[in-house]
Amino acid sequence: MLDIAEELNRWVGQGRDFAVATVVGVGGSAPRTPGAALAVDADGTAVGSVSGGCVEGAVYELCAQALRDGEPVLERFGYSDEDAFAVGLTCGGVIDVLVTPVRAADPARPVFAAALAAAAQGRAAALARIVSGPAELLGRALTVRPDGSSEGGFGAHPELDRTVAAEAGAFLDAGRTGTLEIGEQGSRCGAPLTLLIESSVPPPRMIVFGAIDFASALVRVGRFLGHHVTVCDARPVFATRARFPDADEIVVEWPHTYLERTSVDARTVLCVLTHDAKFDVPLLKLALRLPVAYVGAMGSRRTHLDRNARLREAGVTDLELARLRSPIGLDLGARTTEETALSIAAEIVADRRGGTGVPLTGAHTPIHHDGTTGPAGRIGSVA
Repeated sequence: MLDIAEELNRWVGQGRDFAVATVVGVGGSAPRTPGAALAVDADGTAVGSVSGGCVEGAVYELCAQALRDGEPVLERFGYSDEDAFAVGLTCGGVIDVLVTPVRAADPARPVFAAALAAAAQGRAAALARIVSGPAELLGRALTVRPDGSSEGGFGAHPELDRTVAAEAGAFLDAGRTGTLEIGEQGSRCGAPLTLLIESSVPPPRMIVFGAIDFASALVRVGRFLGHHVTVCDARPVFATRARFPDADEIVVEWPHTYLERTSVDARTVLCVLTHDAKFDVPLLKLALRLPVAYVGAMGSRRTHLDRNARLREAGVTDLELARLRSPIGLDLGARTTEETALSIAAEIVADRRGGTGVPLTGAHTPIHHDGTTGPAGRIGSVA
């Protein structure tokens, strides 16, 4: 549903009734992933897609029926050689589609409206809906915001709402969309539940200071990892679109001046590649006091020691300096610009996920460190 939030938010604002068909499960080969949606309003206008192929007509009819009946429905669609003509779809693919009416009189409409408004406006939100479980819970929803606040609920038991809100928050933190299974004991409603949790988050920022060759490779890797990448340098001859075609934004300004005025948050990563004291010291003095996810600075170990001494002279405390990743990156033995960019990206990922950076071979540490439940996650029992 959130993948077509901009249009649906307009429909809500216009007071339209509509039904949304959302892919909640995929088996085999299918062109769309969980969260893909098609919506139909009371006038028959359609937006979005759940398959890109032959089942759109059948799903359209299900939406129209749900609008008339006011009842959600879960339908499975399979494919054969005759009808598997959509791009990327092969024989044997299966999709499960949840169709939910969103009418003006429906109690859950404000919950959907809150999630749609947030997604349409570029704000983070997660929407949790029950895919399978007791009939009286179908069609209900819970919207969760990054600060942990929520709207709506399932009405079965307050503990169920708290459990789903916590899990949806974890999905939101990871920017994931997928299903979550809760066992009978954990559901508090006498039956196991399957929920779809959709996340809508703006991409995290990566700000690269220093328009050097290493920055060009890092921009490409940052984009690959899903960051909105900004390159900032005070030298207009270097900070150009021709040199950084993959950057989302190029800023010609003194680095610390730009950092003072731009917006950052707890997911922002700052990569300082200038290794020039006149840029680094005022920039890092500010950066190390901001609530960002990562601050790294390029330079040799000698440069690092000299820079630390200059930062201390500028009033940066040891506690603040402890946040600085310098020399930047993990020890991969990197030589080329691309290898160096990879080492920086690896450190950013490890820092975010709590990884150690050591080889998994022979290690006894968890492979996944983020503590979130990914797609098709399961809670067997919640006390």
